[in-house]
Amino acid sequence: MKAIQIQEFGGPEVLQIRELPHPEPGEGEIVAAIHAASVNPTDWKTRAGQRAGGDILPWVPGCDFSGIVEAVGPGVTDFKPGDAVFGVPPQGGGGTYADTLLVDAALVARKPEGLSHVQSAAIALIGLTALVSLEDTAKIKSGETVLIQGGAGGVGGFGVQVAKHAGCTVYATCSTRNVDYVRGLGADHVIDYTREKFEDVVPPCDVVFDTVGGEVQERSFGVIKPGGRLAWIARGSEGADPPPDTVQMFRPRVDRDRAHLERIKELLDAGAVTVPEITEFPWERAGAAQELSATGHVRGKIVLRVR
Repeated sequence: MKAIQIQEFGGPEVLQIRELPHPEPGEGEIVAAIHAASVNPTDWKTRAGQRAGGDILPWVPGCDFSGIVEAVGPGVTDFKPGDAVFGVPPQGGGGTYADTLLVDAALVARKPEGLSHVQSAAIALIGLTALVSLEDTAKIKSGETVLIQGGAGGVGGFGVQVAKHAGCTVYATCSTRNVDYVRGLGADHVIDYTREKFEDVVPPCDVVFDTVGGEVQERSFGVIKPGGRLAWIARGSEGADPPPDTVQMFRPRVDRDRAHLERIKELLDAGAVTVPEITEFPWERAGAAQELSATGHVRGKIVLRVR
């Protein structure tokens, strides 16, 4: 099999295509031929040495994929060779920047009908992250006011749709060029952060979902109602003041499982969510794709086409 692997931390130049042993499935595992894999911030942060120690090397990046089952191991009865699937490796596992993946069958689901492999790869991890953050952790409810920080990104955009479907009044921040895009996702009020401060516009919120981090997180405390919740997937500033006692602060535990993948499909089938805008790269240009991701100004998702 071929994979894009790093053997040392560094810039995009450390991403090298290498020939690796072809995997064989064990108990409860499948081997999938990967057709597409998405690019997530953790990929380039780990590549640069920001997220893990040297004990993970050599390492193949990649947190989600869509492809075709090639082989199944003992005990796997849900899938057979030829089935189209999408899914995620275990947390911290990586491995989808490759043409083949060995993965626990419990971490994949049948690919959504009507979606391409590129589209299916685009929604796996972002959908799982948004659902765990808003439904499971923040426990949003109909009638609540929710602010999504970073509404044009993959997770933020999915979060806008999840919150709207839940019956919330949704505010979202983004840059000027993304205002219409975020409004099209269903946000009731879109704040262009280049022109106005969200704290001057947003009413007291029940929930803030922060996908941006840094000083945006600290400023968010001021718009949360007493007893309100802030769920974050991007860290606040170094040495920042702790949140006020009136705010419940949560770092969602984004475990991987089939149940959340099936929930994504359920929302797609209901028309509650749509596939994000996708910027596609051939997988040989993974370095360029990661550099684009690192700018922090990607609308929707970046996906690598493997086959």
